[in-house]
Amino acid sequence: MEATAALNSTRLILAAVIGLAILLVLIIKFKIHAMLSILIGAVAIGMIAGMPFDDIVTAVDDGISLTLKGIALLVGLGSMFGAILEASGGAQTLAVTMVNKFGDQKAAWALGITGLVIAMPVFFDAGLIILIPLAFSLAKKTKRSSLFYAVPLLAGLAVGHAFIPPTPGPVLVATMLDVDLGIVILVGIFCGFVAMVVSGPIWGSICGKKYYVPVPEHVANQEEFDESKLPGFGTVVGIILIPLVLIVLKSVAGVIPAMAPAEPVLAFLGQPFMALLIATLAAMYMLGTRHGYTLPELEKIMTKSLEPTGLILLVTACGGVLRYMLQYSGLGDVIGNAVSSANLPIVLIAFVVAALVRICVGSATVAMTMAAGIIAALPGIAELSPLYLACVVMAVAGGATVCSHFNDSGFWLVKSLVGLDEKTTLKTWTVMETLVGGTGFLVALIISFFA
Repeated sequence: MEATAALNSTRLILAAVIGLAILLVLIIKFKIHAMLSILIGAVAIGMIAGMPFDDIVTAVDDGISLTLKGIALLVGLGSMFGAILEASGGAQTLAVTMVNKFGDQKAAWALGITGLVIAMPVFFDAGLIILIPLAFSLAKKTKRSSLFYAVPLLAGLAVGHAFIPPTPGPVLVATMLDVDLGIVILVGIFCGFVAMVVSGPIWGSICGKKYYVPVPEHVANQEEFDESKLPGFGTVVGIILIPLVLIVLKSVAGVIPAMAPAEPVLAFLGQPFMALLIATLAAMYMLGTRHGYTLPELEKIMTKSLEPTGLILLVTACGGVLRYMLQYSGLGDVIGNAVSSANLPIVLIAFVVAALVRICVGSATVAMTMAAGIIAALPGIAELSPLYLACVVMAVAGGATVCSHFNDSGFWLVKSLVGLDEKTTLKTWTVMETLVGGTGFLVALIISFFA
């Protein structure tokens, strides 16, 4: 569909401002669900801009169908894959082995790396609940503040959750910007690792020395895992790497002539849904049935894992509606012309937009969705190089991570699990999240100069 012609630029800008204001007020003041708020805001933009009703309906239909087409399977398969890893004890195996190899003195690095790897297939809150007892046990053993180990773990989880596919956030943004996931993974690993180092071991050491936080009393009541069902370290790492390796090989095969004979097969196996399907089947066998889980037990685990995906998909779909409403109204062209005249890098604009939504709304998913929708509606996006677009994905992820505070559920989860008061949580967790997002963005910005 062509953008609606001859709509007044001033009216378009006014429509966007009012529509986005309605969206934010509904979420922040009236606590209306994000899905409904984004949808209402998007429709308001179309109506105030003077779009014909048929065009508004088309924007809604296209936003939902075209957005979900790219990510619905990935979110579902990723959720099932992560649930098996969680239930089998694979996350514990990975964490304990890493800590043993690094030793107590460098355990903070081990926890940061472990959190980064685990957060790719496992949701942030699940990964935190599973792994935080290990951080507490290390703090108890070394008689250090629990922040010395908890912060690196939190940083790793935050980085893996925000920057590296197949976690839903970057997959969503990459899909909306139509950028190859293999390149996003490579750029995400680089940006994410630097962000983890700065916000994890380095900031965790500072927090651990400045704030002494004892191990919470509830740690003794943590449920012990049946070690007879725990998989081996190599098995866990191998299964986690399956989707990453297949997706990256697909991207590499397209540019290396020597791999041309295998390119059709690698292109098929490296399709994100195929890569995740293979990884999920491998996890079912290697982490499931080989370690005592029956197929009915695995079916229950995977079915339960799909419960939170409905929320993710619907919020994401409504973000797609916002994107196509901006595009079809012609507002994308107006914003694009303003960006061109301001001579600001799109990477910077993507970060700022996502950060503003994150600060106002709190939800990283909503921030990514809205920012990706606005950036995807800009003219000329499709002409940018894949590497530059991958940097834009990282900028959106970074902006959607910074400044976690009272309106973010993650803030309260960390506060309660680690045993902090609100003031200390702001001084430690909020700063850590800002370091994660800011560092990842700066690395992406530097890379973009060479794209």
